[in-house]
Amino acid sequence: MKIEATKLKDCFIIHDTVFGDDRGYFFESFNQKRFTELTGIATPFVQDNQSKSSRGVLRGLHFQTGEYAQAKLVRVLQGKVLDVAVDLRKDSPTFGEHVAVELTGNNHLQFYVPRGFAHGFVVLSDEAVFFYKCDNYYNKAAEGGIIYNDPTLQIDWQIEEAGVLLSDKDKVLPAFHQIKESLNF
Repeated sequence: MKIEATKLKDCFIIHDTVFGDDRGYFFESFNQKRFTELTGIATPFVQDNQSKSSRGVLRGLHFQTGEYAQAKLVRVLQGKVLDVAVDLRKDSPTFGEHVAVELTGNNHLQFYVPRGFAHGFVVLSDEAVFFYKCDNYYNKAAEGGIIYNDPTLQIDWQIEEAGVLLSDKDKVLPAFHQIKESLNF
């Protein structure tokens, strides 16, 4: 396992050591002790989630607030997505900035998104199976979001606007400037 720091503090790309041969491959997708040694973060994960989506499906930008904030360790089991994290920590020097990483079933990269970040992804392949660990349980009353195409954030989702497929809930998310004062991480 190799940890790559991003421009956003405590947000990491994880390169796993993959052992492959003519039968396929094997890799250890998570080891708490090793993760903590390399990142200094002792995140106890309590919930695993998985979704399957088709090309153009964009899920996000979502976050949980207050005591229900969540850190996530995300990866793609099949297909290709562009995964995005936005720093929502008001005291951070990178507040309002984002980082994007391409996760695929072939590159085996993982992306650690700490508490205090909005998170989202868009499917760039015909379909994708997305898997993630959370360090806190979901709480509907604490959920929040930002519209994916917010002009302040300037996220290049690498897909044509006409090809984006959103849930009804994600279509009406507020802009960043509408929520930034009320954020509590």
